[in-house]
Amino acid sequence: MTANERIRLLIVGCGDVFTRHYLPALEALADRVEIRALVDPRLGAAAAAAKTIVAWSAGVAAESDLRVALTRQDLDAAVNLTPAPLHGAINRAILGAGLHLYSEKPLAGSVPEADTLIELATARRVHFLSAPGSAATKRFRWLVDTIASGRYGSPMLAVAHHADPGPAAWREYTGDPTPFYRDGVGPVFDHGVYRLHEMTTLLGPVGRVQAMGTISSPTRVVRGGPLTGQTIQVTTPDHVLVNLEFTGGALGQLLASFGTPATKAPWLELHFPMATFSFAGQSWEPDAPASLYLDDDGPDAREGWTDGIEVPMDDVGVVETGVTHFVACLRGEATPILTAEHARHVLDITLKAYASIADGRSHDTETTF
Repeated sequence: MTANERIRLLIVGCGDVFTRHYLPALEALADRVEIRALVDPRLGAAAAAAKTIVAWSAGVAAESDLRVALTRQDLDAAVNLTPAPLHGAINRAILGAGLHLYSEKPLAGSVPEADTLIELATARRVHFLSAPGSAATKRFRWLVDTIASGRYGSPMLAVAHHADPGPAAWREYTGDPTPFYRDGVGPVFDHGVYRLHEMTTLLGPVGRVQAMGTISSPTRVVRGGPLTGQTIQVTTPDHVLVNLEFTGGALGQLLASFGTPATKAPWLELHFPMATFSFAGQSWEPDAPASLYLDDDGPDAREGWTDGIEVPMDDVGVVETGVTHFVACLRGEATPILTAEHARHVLDITLKAYASIADGRSHDTETTF
C-alpha cells in the first residue's frame, strides 16, 4: 500500500468484541483504513454498526451473507470476529477470495484445518495473522529483548493464569455468553490462549502437554446482555490446569478458569536462575504493574523485590494492539509477529490439553513455529 492509500476492510461479525474493541481501534486508524463492508447473519447488527462509522467509512455496506460480500472488488483485507467454532470455514472462504486476513482466536478447529489455511494463504500470497495480540505489545517485545540479552540467564519456568467467572458474569457484555461454556470454546480457547501465546513467545515451542479439567458449576445465571436473568448450562470444563514441557527444556503451568469469582494471583511469573518477573493487576490493562526479584551473588549483590519496575507501556489494550499490528504489516510498516504458524502451535497445545483431560495421559505436540 502507498502512504496515501487507505486499506479497504471487510469485517465479519458485528458483535460485542467488534463494538467494544475493534471499532474504536480501527476508527483511530481512519487515516489508514476504511471499512467497506460489514457482515453478520443478523442483518440488523451489521446495519446498526454501519451507521456508526459512516463519518469515516462513508461507502460501507451491510450484508448478511459472506458469499455476497466476497464478490466485491473493492476489498483488500478482512477481519474475522465470528464465534470461535466458525473460524475455520470462514477463514477458508476469505483466504480463498485472495484477501489478507486477521482472525480472532483460534484460527481453526483442528491442526489439519490450520495447515490447509496456512497453505492457502501462501498460495494466494496474502498475509494471514491471528489473535491474540500479546506478542506484538511493547511489554512482550521488551521481555523478548530481555531474555535475548542473557542478563538473567535462560528462563526456566513460567506460571500463568486467567481466572474469572467468564462472560455470563460480565454485566457489560452485550452478546450471548452461552457458547463460551460449551465444547469448542471454554476458558482455554477464550482466555487461556492469551497466556499460551505469551509463554510460547518467551520460551518457544511446547513439546509435551498434560492437563486436568472439571466442571465446577454446571449452571450459570447471566448478568448482562440479551439473556440477563436466564440460566445457561456449562458442558465443558470451567477449571483447566495445564502443565507444559517446552522443547528448550523449560517448564510452564497454566490455570484457565471460568469458575472463579476473582483472583489477585499474578497473571504471569517468569522465573530465571536468579531473577523473577511478576506481573500483577489485570493482564489487559496497558499499565499492569510489574515487579522484579533479584537473587544475585555477584560483587554488586542485590536480593529482594523491586515493585513498580519500569516496563514499556502500550497505548491501547492487547486486542486493539493485534489489529493495529495487522494494519501496520499490510502497509509495510512492520514485520508480522502474530503469525498463523504460532497460532497453529497454540491451537495444537490447547487441543492436546483437552485430549489429556479426556484420557489422563500426556500428549506430544505435532507442530512448531
